[in-house]
Amino acid sequence: MKVIQLIDSVSTQFTDAGLVFGHGTDNANDEAFYLVTSVLDIPHDEAGLHFDREVLGEDIKRIEEFVIRRIKDRVPVAYLVNRAWFAGLEFFVDDRVLVPRSPLAELILKRFSPWKEQGTIHRILDLGTGSGCIAVAAATAIAEALVDAVDISEDALEVAAINIKNCGVSERVRLIQSDFFVNVPEVFYDIIISNPPYVSEIEMSELAPEYRQEPVIGLAAGSDGLKSVLSILHDASNFLANDGILVIEVGNSQDTLESYLPDVAFTWLELELGGEGVFLLNKEDLVTHQSKFKVK
Repeated sequence: MKVIQLIDSVSTQFTDAGLVFGHGTDNANDEAFYLVTSVLDIPHDEAGLHFDREVLGEDIKRIEEFVIRRIKDRVPVAYLVNRAWFAGLEFFVDDRVLVPRSPLAELILKRFSPWKEQGTIHRILDLGTGSGCIAVAAATAIAEALVDAVDISEDALEVAAINIKNCGVSERVRLIQSDFFVNVPEVFYDIIISNPPYVSEIEMSELAPEYRQEPVIGLAAGSDGLKSVLSILHDASNFLANDGILVIEVGNSQDTLESYLPDVAFTWLELELGGEGVFLLNKEDLVTHQSKFKVK
């Protein structure tokens, strides 16, 4: 069987199984491409050169085993192949961390322009780093920046350490085990960025099986999905430089957050590559409204 035939076969099986996509792909064909090219170690940008290649029997067997797990157990492909991509970089992932998929990648690749001028970003804080994808991508995009990557999960930090090493940014990315700001050093950051948990209790109960494979600690954020973001908002001004910016992704919790904090002038970012629920605030905003940022 040729590579392209194998991709088509897997795609058909995924479609027939009624799978839910969203961990790096949004359809059966892309998911099949992801699985087959990863197992065969075919670079995505060279895939067309390999479509007519005959696939070895042992590779077909391995892919068939992964297809069964994807369909039967609803395990995301990223966990099956231990590979995911974010901001053009490859990351190791397993079920200790969320699969990278944040729209924050676009902002990082633009080096936070137009919100920060080039040459003004020296310290970045990534809260809830998980796999380390945001921290590593930021360090890669902004070579002069030092990045502190924070997570409460020791398991997640172990995965992040692998990616920091693999991507060659060990000298500029520091891992800190902390519940958000608790153990963060008392320095001022030019950018504080976070893709924190923001899924409400109701949404957690309705998650598709694929998302239930991910660590709950990276998703669940209390009854209304605001527990984590309110905690960050309350303390961020103490760690943000005077001309710094806070950037947080809250996804589907955008409406809930705006309803809870109607007086806060959130700047909601419009992203060319898609994705919603990403806001920006400056230090003045945070100081002015700090008393309102109380966790329910």
